[in-house]
Amino acid sequence: MNSQRTEPTALELLPAVDIADGRTAQLVHGGAGAGNVEPPAEAALWWQGGGAEWIHLVDLDAAFGRGHNRDLVAHIVGALDIDVEISGGIHDDESLNAALATGCRRVIIGTAALERPAWCAAAIAAHGDRVAVGLDIRGRTLAARGSTRVGGDLFEVLERFDREGCARYVVTDVDTDGMLSGPNLELLRRVCAATDRPIVTSGGVAQLSDLEALVDLVAIGVEGAIIGTALYDGRFTLADGLRVTVGR
Repeated sequence: MNSQRTEPTALELLPAVDIADGRTAQLVHGGAGAGNVEPPAEAALWWQGGGAEWIHLVDLDAAFGRGHNRDLVAHIVGALDIDVEISGGIHDDESLNAALATGCRRVIIGTAALERPAWCAAAIAAHGDRVAVGLDIRGRTLAARGSTRVGGDLFEVLERFDREGCARYVVTDVDTDGMLSGPNLELLRRVCAATDRPIVTSGGVAQLSDLEALVDLVAIGVEGAIIGTALYDGRFTLADGLRVTVGR
């Protein structure tokens, strides 16, 4: 493996803003869940005002092939002064270039990384660490979000994308995503043991003790945690989460 990790730092928190039909929605158990909250731009600005240094911005309509919210996504990125990662429906040069053109810090390629691995490898080669690969996992098997179709063995896919220069992985345990059941720490340990690339985790965080457990994994490669349902449900505040993860 190539040495990619730097000295461990604080755990990054990435509040999630999931967009469906122009509104903010929550994603539950890997599917297109509901639960409207504040308008997406207001939600993103709220998290920025609360001290977030990243926003995880998801176009659910693009992800599920039912249209897209590109203009809104571009508006949100332009309104923020912090880093944004964009996910949802990035599957070809046109959708990738549209996402990158917003000025976001990075774009996550998910399903297309499994279905179009050669194209994904070319995107990684062209854009470096502005591209991350999203891995939705059940057990050790990969699947497209919201799909029951098998996408391959997790560790074989990790090995392939490591060889092709992937800079970062966004790892979602689909069975815990949106369920407030706690992150899958054992899965994260196994992924970190299999790759030297930093990992952003998504799914399961319900309470501050979950963040404390993730902080303990920073030294082995967990770089950040995407938080959605717990923040929107008021399980803890962003300020409390930041005190746990970065001590402020």
